[in-house]
Amino acid sequence: MPIPFDTLAAFIVTALLLAFAPGPDNIFVLTQSALKGPWKGVMVTLGLCTGLIVHTTAVALGVAVIFQTSQLAFTALKVVGALYLLYLAWGAWRAGPERLSDGEEARGEYGKLYLRGIIMNVTNPKVAIFFLAFLPQFTDPARGGLVVQMFVLGGVFMACALVAFSAIAFAAGGIRRWLRTSDRGQVLLNRIAALVFVGLAVKLATAQR
Repeated sequence: MPIPFDTLAAFIVTALLLAFAPGPDNIFVLTQSALKGPWKGVMVTLGLCTGLIVHTTAVALGVAVIFQTSQLAFTALKVVGALYLLYLAWGAWRAGPERLSDGEEARGEYGKLYLRGIIMNVTNPKVAIFFLAFLPQFTDPARGGLVVQMFVLGGVFMACALVAFSAIAFAAGGIRRWLRTSDRGQVLLNRIAALVFVGLAVKLATAQR
């Protein structure tokens, strides 16, 4: 039995509100889009959404329970994630101004940004725990297999995140136009991005289950 329209509509509205609410992921997409161009922000978004596939699978198969019940597993994953964010912060802080153009010639960077989005998402155990608490609220054993329902809802959540974050990426175009004429602005935004990474690392390192 398919998920009822009213349940699905409520889920979509909630997912979009969560995606547009200021948070670490969309702030990261915003800064990267302003510095590197909207399509590279979209690549970061695709990476983040790919990471959600991992979390959806973990919730559907019950693996996320491990992070909720095992302090060791939770701590190990968040330490890895925090260290990676600090590595990104160091690179952003040291970055100097670059020649920005509408052509976005450095297409080889797309894969790197995509991978960065995946790693950022997968190494955050809070996402798995959030999905573990959020997705089951919209499932019903009477409608059939819960695993299938989880995957459907996870896919809808990813689609909502893709739409919201892509809109944010293209909205950053105005900032990018200013950065093309301001080396100081590029350095400033890189420093802001570095501080965002540090803040994310601290938040992740101090996160509790």
